[in-house]
Amino acid sequence: MIRYIISVIDSATGTATPAEMGAIDAFNDTLVADNHWVLAGGLANPSAAWVIDARTSETLISQGPLAESDVFVSGFWVIDAPSLEVARGLATEASKSCNRMVELRPFLGG
Repeated sequence: MIRYIISVIDSATGTATPAEMGAIDAFNDTLVADNHWVLAGGLANPSAAWVIDARTSETLISQGPLAESDVFVSGFWVIDAPSLEVARGLATEASKSCNRMVELRPFLGG
């Protein structure tokens, strides 16, 4: 199995409709039933982020996102899939279920 992250791309957080939440729950149930589920979650708005840089002797801490953008990652699924083809199919279903654009990326080391 190869581990992938499916990132949900949005311009707001917490805006899923009841129908979208139902579709997301059904998709989650399918992931669990088919042994693809690792974990999933929603993320707070980027304004709630903190960037911490401790690469030097003086740690720099700033509130807010790393980069300003009109779109951002608002949630994610981590899945296991036997191939890129299966992962792309699951990402397609994820996009349909949440009614948002998604990005699929494999974890390093497969």
